Parts: sequence; structure tokens; C-alpha cells
Amino acid sequence: MRKINLNLILVSAVLLLCSSASADSLRGHVVGVVDGDTITLLVDSHKQYKIRLSGIDAPEKAQPFGQVSKKSLSDLIYDKDVFVEYSKYDRYGRVIGKISFNKLDVNLEQIKKGLAWHYKKYQNEQLPSERELYSDEELKAQASKLGLWSEVNSIPPWDWRKKKSEH
Repeated sequence: MRKINLNLILVSAVLLLCSSASADSLRGHVVGVVDGDTITLLVDSHKQYKIRLSGIDAPEKAQPFGQVSKKSLSDLIYDKDVFVEYSKYDRYGRVIGKISFNKLDVNLEQIKKGLAWHYKKYQNEQLPSERELYSDEELKAQASKLGLWSEVNSIPPWDWRKKKSEH
């Protein structure tokens, strides 16, 4: 039994290292903020990438706090040079990434301000420590009634999009 547990730990460690090793990165200049979780990044003065912030889902622009969330993200990183770590693209061709600016986790900042949900549907794509941090910060923002948490019945964007597509 002990040997099986040790093998399981070793296999898990190798898989974690492999998934970390497969991450790519971009450095670029933020030339657009689409909403509270999507930006346009200019790399090498000629190639543009749409970046969807991983681990979060911000209110849609037409939702309560949608414009506030967009402004927050814009205030944080618009017209600034950022670093993006990513390992996948979404079905729309956007890079799904974690954005850093001056060692600040921008994705996490949106959660801390109460301007995005921790996107639990995709939390398994996060490192366990990051998943726990995002979840904890969401609970803190909720307890403090920050941003979207000041609304009595905030509708998560995934539910809002679903309702909108049904009409």
C-alpha cells in the first residue's frame, strides 16, 4: 500500500511538472480592454492577441457592474506592458491566460475588488494553491459586499449568458 501511495505521488508530481512546463508566455502592451475579463495585447509592435483572463468570469457589459469591472481592468493595465502565462486557447481563438503587471496577479485583483467571480467551472485548470487563493479572495469580497457582491441577487455571467441565449 505504501509503495502504491509513493508511486501515486511521483506520478502526480511528474504530471504537475509537465503541465507547468507546457505553459507558454507572452509579453506585450495592452492596447484594448474589451470588458472585465478580456483584453487586446500587442506583441512585438505588430501581432495582436485577444486575451481572456483565466480563472475568472466578470459581469457582461450590460450586467450590473459590467462597466465598473471593465473600468477597473482598464485602470489596472490599459496602455501598460504586461506578462501573460497561458496553456490554451478558447473556442473563439482567444488566449486563456493569467496576466501579471509589476508582479501583481491582475486576474486575482478583479476578484478581490468584487468585480469578477472565481470561474469554478474551470478551476481544475488552475494550480491547487491558485485555486484556493482565488476562492478565498472571492469569499472575502463577498463577505465585505464589495462590487457585485453588494447586489442582493447577483447573477453570474454564465447564467446571464445562458438566459440571454434562450431568448
